[in-house]
Amino acid sequence: MSNGVTTAEAPFLEPKTQVRKRTFKLSWQTLLLALGGLVLLLSFTRTVTGAVDLTSAGAVNAAVALAVPIGLAGLGGLWSERAGVVNIGLEGMMIMGTWCGAWGALQFDNPWAGVVAGAIGGALGGLLHALATVTFGVDHIISGVAINILGLGVTQFLSKVTFAEMPGGGDSQSPPVPKPEVVSLPLVGEPLQWLGQKQWFLLSDVANILRGLVTNVSLLTILAILLVPLTYYVLWRTAFGLRLRSCGESPVAAESLGVNVYTYKYVAVVVSGALAGLGGAFLAQVAASAYREGQTSGRGFIGLAAMIFGNWRPGGLAAGAAMFGYTDALQLRRGGESVHALLLVVVVLLVGVAVYQLVRQNRTRAALVTGVAAIVVFVVFALTDTIPAEFTSVTPHITTLLVLSLAAQRLRPPAADGVPYRKGQGK
Repeated sequence: MSNGVTTAEAPFLEPKTQVRKRTFKLSWQTLLLALGGLVLLLSFTRTVTGAVDLTSAGAVNAAVALAVPIGLAGLGGLWSERAGVVNIGLEGMMIMGTWCGAWGALQFDNPWAGVVAGAIGGALGGLLHALATVTFGVDHIISGVAINILGLGVTQFLSKVTFAEMPGGGDSQSPPVPKPEVVSLPLVGEPLQWLGQKQWFLLSDVANILRGLVTNVSLLTILAILLVPLTYYVLWRTAFGLRLRSCGESPVAAESLGVNVYTYKYVAVVVSGALAGLGGAFLAQVAASAYREGQTSGRGFIGLAAMIFGNWRPGGLAAGAAMFGYTDALQLRRGGESVHALLLVVVVLLVGVAVYQLVRQNRTRAALVTGVAAIVVFVVFALTDTIPAEFTSVTPHITTLLVLSLAAQRLRPPAADGVPYRKGQGK
């Protein structure tokens, strides 16, 4: 086979597919089709409700900025779990990345030094997790929780001994840090703005979305987006990626073919930590202008949810991160009005899921439950004009729970994900 993959290794590309029939494949074509349908639905909802923020350039730009750290954490979880190591410690690694990212940028007066420092800080957390789980066989969940606690404690201590001594800093925050440069696509901003202001159905919405994607975009955002196709290429189109994934599917079989399972697991978990740390550096430098204690706000866990929603694939993961970032952006801008309008989108999506469950899956009971849920949401939408602020603040977390509950039927994690492995256990 090509790319250095031997014929003997080929059966371990996706071992479970030989036993379990895969009923649905989330391809790039499917994602693009779903994206087009979603834009059409948002345009319809914006026209009916008058909630312009649903497709405004500002909301889209904010959604991208909020989705990037979630996506980077999700990519970190993807690398780790594809090698068979559950990484609950992504939140702690992101916390380390926020502190290291701010410290590096201030120490060297260069934002990219902070980016590198943030990735190194997260990688150190990943190395510790790999040492505990791969070498010493510690339970993956226990090790991850310990790293979350350790990351929070270490950064609190380091802030008091470093940032508190700097002008403008304090015990729980850093002084303002240098930010990576922002860029805009030339010659298209003004025409897109003109078209967006017309409030035409679909055309104006597409123009506003495009303007939000191509104006005032941080270079670090572009780098993070490029990591998604790069991850896909490395893990699914190279011999290295095949061997790494074989460690998460059947490490005993991989070992029998000469794969050093420990080495691949170490590499995967360290890369996982580096990606999470990069997401933390993004929070400190782009999403905010300084390090602040608690600024990750559970994004490491939401990144894991995005990874699960994406069925342990980069494309689906990116879609999940974008969705979580979008709902977060709406509640931060005009929370009550925009989130209320989003209820109509939820109604249409629930109806579509119910029809799919009834027609394609022949699951009458599940379709009935989903249909009742759609009716309840529609009644809430019809009888109210806004959503209280107490509920809009938890919109991203509610979205996480709803998405995971609807996606649970098609999930297929790596077969040996979280399973302890000892060298030579297959002999």
